[in-house]
Amino acid sequence: MSFTQFFMRSFTALALAAATMLAPVAQAQSGSSHAVVTPPQPSDSPGKVEVLEFFSYSCPHCATMEPLVESWSKSLPEDVVLKRVPVAFNASMADMQKLYYTLESMDRMDLHPKVFDAIHKQRKRLFTADAITDWVTDQGVDQAQFESVFNSFGIKAKVSRADELTNSYNIEGTPSLAVAGKYVVSPSMTGSYQGTIDEAKKLVEQERKTAQ
Repeated sequence: MSFTQFFMRSFTALALAAATMLAPVAQAQSGSSHAVVTPPQPSDSPGKVEVLEFFSYSCPHCATMEPLVESWSKSLPEDVVLKRVPVAFNASMADMQKLYYTLESMDRMDLHPKVFDAIHKQRKRLFTADAITDWVTDQGVDQAQFESVFNSFGIKAKVSRADELTNSYNIEGTPSLAVAGKYVVSPSMTGSYQGTIDEAKKLVEQERKTAQ
């Protein structure tokens, strides 16, 4: 092996090691019903306790927990904000991310729970842009307007940010809730959907007291 080859291999190994050490990781504490994010992540909601709901429309567990999250969101105090983050674990899920952000941008969040119902109760395969557009049009949304927003730069930017958050919080499954950039909690940690909400509530109150 030449010196140059040895140097490049050594440099690559060091770079990978450094990236691993610097990458934010959600680490579960022994006996805890939540994971700790190291290092803590910055909030996109200054002055508020931010809760991120990582979900996917294709996830049956997300469909089950979504009504609980929605109910909780209506009782949140003014200094707490909930933001939904659609997750794509592979390229085939990207159009569902775009669907969420398009509904949000068009102020048609009334269709958000209906997407879950369409996929998980009516067994509709809303996984491609064409299938999504046909379904949304059937719900009374103007097709041209929907497609314009769906394919816009703004939606692509939001999807890119969602991917960044998913990686930063080391989200490997949905649904998951991130609290204040410091903690991640999920049904796999708490053992139930309601337990996940309850744990998130405790963490939110803990952060609110710390901020006072």
